[in-house]
Amino acid sequence: MKKLINAVEDVLSESLRGFGLAHADVATVSHDPTFVARRGGPKQGKVALISGGGSGHEPMHAGFVGYGMLDAACPGEVFTSPTPDQMIAAAEAMDGDAGILWIVKNYAGDVMNFEMAAEMRGGPSATVLVQDDVAVESSLHSQGRRGVAGTIVVEKVVGAAAEQGADLATCAALGRRVAEASGSMGLALSSCTVPAAGAPTFTLGEAEIEMGVGIHGEPGRRRAALDRADALSAEMIAAVAEDRGLRHGEEVLLFVNGLGATPLMELYLMYDACARLCAERGLLIGRALVGNFCTSLEMAGVSVTLTRLDGEITRLWDAPVQTAALRWGA
Repeated sequence: MKKLINAVEDVLSESLRGFGLAHADVATVSHDPTFVARRGGPKQGKVALISGGGSGHEPMHAGFVGYGMLDAACPGEVFTSPTPDQMIAAAEAMDGDAGILWIVKNYAGDVMNFEMAAEMRGGPSATVLVQDDVAVESSLHSQGRRGVAGTIVVEKVVGAAAEQGADLATCAALGRRVAEASGSMGLALSSCTVPAAGAPTFTLGEAEIEMGVGIHGEPGRRRAALDRADALSAEMIAAVAEDRGLRHGEEVLLFVNGLGATPLMELYLMYDACARLCAERGLLIGRALVGNFCTSLEMAGVSVTLTRLDGEITRLWDAPVQTAALRWGA
């Protein structure tokens, strides 16, 4: 195992310390318990958005803390759910007296711990459960579909609404609508290595891929031979578009996401392929995002997310954001 680390047990704390130093303009890092919070503390009268999950998916979620997105993120150890005490501390630190909206990816540990945190803390709160992975109905870590890159779309859109003063019920309903409008599918060219394990999570042959892989290395739909980018893109676009019932003439956000070790050259090549496939289906690409945003350590691979757009979702996507990973607008 080759990794730029000092000691396995210090990977998360040292990484978060570096994150805090690099992005002190937008976020602060608490280490006991561990959470990342928006700089400046709570905004009174604003719904506080809190998410989190196992580390190893950077920049998700800490990279999306800041103006127009999350108020706090709770990172667990690598591929391990954060604990309720982290979530409660984050909520206490960022509560602006308008309620807490928990944005949760559909993994058993995350769901259980966020539910426990909400119950233990009390007070007004709501939960948006993201289940955008169309590859499989359930996995080793979830009941139902996994939450993957579509979570970022939910966080951005709802974050903008909360920034503009939407109340808790409105933010929760919007989050569920965006989650339902989003579908994702990924593929792996290689595995990743969890530092504490010291060995690859799974093994692929030199000319083999895992179609529909999960972001923790969970099995996908099938093992298959490596094919041309157009063919791989066609399978993913078809799976997502058909699952979400996307129809000719509808407008979508096309989000091509790297899993950690895929060069941007290849991600843009995949975007080109996906854009052509969307055009063949009569889907209009209204907005785009390309890059490494929901990763799986150093896994080589890509995921494709389509989100059905409407006027409100598009307006909120375009709204200003200032985080470590996304910045646009005033």
